[in-house]
Amino acid sequence: MPRKAGRSLACTRRTCYWRGMSKPDSSKPLTYRDAGVDIDAGEELVDAIKPMAASTRRPGAAGDLGGFGGLFDLKAAGFKDPILVSGTDGVGTKLMLAFATGRHETIGIDLVAMCANDVLAQGAEPLFFLDYFATGKLETGTAAKVVSGIAEGCRQAGCTLVGGETAEMPGMYAPGHYDLAGFVVGAVERTDVLPKTDEMKAGDVLVALPSSGPHSNGFSLIRRIVERSGLALTDAAPFDASKTLGEALLAPTRIYVKSVLPLIRMKRIKGLAHITGGGLTENAPRMCPDHLVPKIDYKAVTLPPVFDWLQRAGSVSDEEMRRTFNCGVGLVMAVDPQVANPLMERLANEGEAPFVIGELARA
Repeated sequence: MPRKAGRSLACTRRTCYWRGMSKPDSSKPLTYRDAGVDIDAGEELVDAIKPMAASTRRPGAAGDLGGFGGLFDLKAAGFKDPILVSGTDGVGTKLMLAFATGRHETIGIDLVAMCANDVLAQGAEPLFFLDYFATGKLETGTAAKVVSGIAEGCRQAGCTLVGGETAEMPGMYAPGHYDLAGFVVGAVERTDVLPKTDEMKAGDVLVALPSSGPHSNGFSLIRRIVERSGLALTDAAPFDASKTLGEALLAPTRIYVKSVLPLIRMKRIKGLAHITGGGLTENAPRMCPDHLVPKIDYKAVTLPPVFDWLQRAGSVSDEEMRRTFNCGVGLVMAVDPQVANPLMERLANEGEAPFVIGELARA
């Protein structure tokens, strides 16, 4: 059932009498609803999504929600010699906090951020986004909240929501649970592809942009730490008394596109690392050529209160923190020393809080 431009409601339900249920009455005519799929609910969700998707339109977007595929015109978007860059990701077990707290409004921002920041690391502008929402029983109110967050993430990233898939699969998920995946396609002019490994050299400065918290990584460990602490998600956060623990931990992942993309096009950035799973330890080296390594001064990284609490409450070692969490660093850029200060001034004028965390060194 269409949530189209690829958005549809599908089902893989089979009658489950072999799991202890009574065998269905073979004389009764069956419907899809009898099998656990509510087509009307799917259509209701489509109607709710249409204005959300429309709010994300940008130059290059072609076609409307309702087709079998999403269309995008690269020429209309202003590209002359583009390379396409694609990315896909999910939100991981951060979803479990959304289920536990009943807060679904921002989890879609996380989904877009994880994908959009990844293609940005290759120098690409995110152009269009699709999502996959799967659940056992479609609750249109919850699904609409999730997609509203996705639309907000697309607006922050400057990309258009062209469609997706809503899969209602009875028996596959616990009541009230769902799974999310996202897919983004971006483009970059051939001359702007990152990293520029042939230009990177020892002494290049590593400039960081702060995260909003754990973003969407490390939540399996976070949930264990919360359990050990004895706190409920409805209790005041030990590191932010103005919010509950659940609210604070659900702070959405930052999207860096609008701050950083102009600097890429000005050719001010040689390499860029999105700090996700694996933390600073694993992600910063990914932008470097074989002969260079990031030399990070961890004393320059002030551990935000949420990470300080997680470390103390979980007795987590420094090494484990750095390879699991972003520790307050959401993005790292490698830049020439001569442009570091002007670049940081520009970012600061746009409301960012950049800081130097090290430099590139010979391997």
